[in-house]
Amino acid sequence: MNAQASFRNRLRWLGHRISSTALFTETLPAIGAKARAYAQLTRINRPIGIWLLLWPVLWALWLSSNGKPDQHVFIVFVIGVVLTRSAGCAMNDYADRNIDGHVQRTRDRPLVTGQLDPIEAVALCIALGFIALGLVLTLNTLTQLLALIGGFLVLTYPFMKRFFPLPQFYLGAAFTWSVPMVFAAQTGEIPRLAWLLFIAGLLWTMAYDTMYAMVDREDDRKLGIRSSAILFGDADRFIVGAMQLMTLFALWLAGKELQLGLWYRIGLAAAALFALYQQILIRERKPEPCFRAFLNNNYFGMAVFVGIALEYLWRR
Repeated sequence: MNAQASFRNRLRWLGHRISSTALFTETLPAIGAKARAYAQLTRINRPIGIWLLLWPVLWALWLSSNGKPDQHVFIVFVIGVVLTRSAGCAMNDYADRNIDGHVQRTRDRPLVTGQLDPIEAVALCIALGFIALGLVLTLNTLTQLLALIGGFLVLTYPFMKRFFPLPQFYLGAAFTWSVPMVFAAQTGEIPRLAWLLFIAGLLWTMAYDTMYAMVDREDDRKLGIRSSAILFGDADRFIVGAMQLMTLFALWLAGKELQLGLWYRIGLAAAALFALYQQILIRERKPEPCFRAFLNNNYFGMAVFVGIALEYLWRR
């Protein structure tokens, strides 16, 4: 027993000595803090943006391939969504580094608090962009050309809200540009169906990002930032509802063109119920319910995809 006790004491002593070294007291905590700051910069800690970008990609992957997307194309686009969203967030924080400190929701972002330098955000954006470019180069030429346009849209969007009265439209184009890219990668062309899905995704993005803008409307108005929530004014709920209806109509037209059946229609019906719930949430235009409505759009996109997936799974 004495030998065992002596051995345990030596282990405790050794553990204490190791834990008190600079590696454990300074280096590792600093690395952890930096990693958390980069996660916050790229919003990896908040994956809702990834999902909202991913759902139209998944719709397009399944509809362009009769429910059997090419494995390589699938992997490239899923990883590409994560990379481009992260790069876009880094560029957005760089563009807003002198503004975010004046907005309640964004005043703790790492470029505002000084956890990261602006040059780090730019460098990270460039690095992620090169990785995404490397993935795109494994696809066909048409997809590569479209990727250049998509990259330009993602990188320039953060600066649009300074002067463009409807930046949500520009964001919708940037977010949904992946849809014609998917069709180009899968089929080598961009058919009418691709543009129909692009319009659906564009309208949907404008609807949910208007809900998001309703959260910051008062701060944005004071700072001179443009947004659809400010532009639409008291008509915001009506216009968001109209965009939701047009999104569902465009998706219904896409299903009609492909002769999709009951499961697809059930998916659209479920998405319509989520859209109705979002209208209830934003009825008083209070920031917290508006943000919940924005988050609920994840289920809208999921409902449409589940309907598509089940349709092809059990289609005769």
